[in-house]
Amino acid sequence: MARLASFRRAAEELAVTKSAVSHQIQALEGYLGVRLLNRGAGRISLTAAGEALLPEVQSALDRLAGVVADLRHRSRAEPLTISLLPTFAVRWLIPRLGDFRERHPDIEVRLDASLEAADFDSSGVDVAIRYGRGNWPSLHCERLIVESLTPVCSPALLQGRTPLRQPSDLARHVLLHNSAHPDDWPLWLKAAGVDGIALERGPRFAYSELLLKAAAEGLGGARARRHLIDRDLADGTLIAPFDIVCETGYSYWLVWPRKRQTDRRVASFRQWILGQLGRQPERI
Repeated sequence: MARLASFRRAAEELAVTKSAVSHQIQALEGYLGVRLLNRGAGRISLTAAGEALLPEVQSALDRLAGVVADLRHRSRAEPLTISLLPTFAVRWLIPRLGDFRERHPDIEVRLDASLEAADFDSSGVDVAIRYGRGNWPSLHCERLIVESLTPVCSPALLQGRTPLRQPSDLARHVLLHNSAHPDDWPLWLKAAGVDGIALERGPRFAYSELLLKAAAEGLGGARARRHLIDRDLADGTLIAPFDIVCETGYSYWLVWPRKRQTDRRVASFRQWILGQLGRQPERI
């Protein structure tokens, strides 16, 4: 109105009726308790109150337009950056990402694989898959996978003079260890009811990927996280000689800042990854 100085032209620009514009102005004047327009024959001008209000309204609308444009740009153009542990990326997520790309060809995915938890305020990460107990108060946390352990080995270890037939047979084989998870073997052996096995022996590896590769090459028996070895078990690279599985008390979680609750890229990824796990997303 102030820019066009005409009810008719304002109505045409807003695609509403002249009467609707007039009623809205009157309602605003009634709410504020002051007149904003001088209405004369054939012309409209701002009152002193209208002149004082105009720059503040223009500034607020400009800021709002900028925020909306930025959100639309982020939603349509920027990649979805996902922070996660390297082993989870290689063994679980990457083999499935082709399906996400087919379903969402407009969303480019970038993986930030690191052992460090991403700082959402400074790293540019949009969503993360974290390992822990889900106690990150500033983030929305949704459990994905409950971690469980099972021994694995090369099929060759089921043959020979000392085949693996029961958990106690591990005493006659080399045990492979993950340096980052020293309690894994004790935890599983306790669940299996086995004691008397010397856990100080056997090589140690800094990463799960190295540990599983050593097991596949027949260097010994490894303790593995069940969700990381599905494909190895399916193709026979590794076998799980025993049915005993125990939980560690930790899980993998999908986490993101609450301020990104409406980001359609995050919402699409959340729906997709839960679908990969056979679950439907609940309303947040």
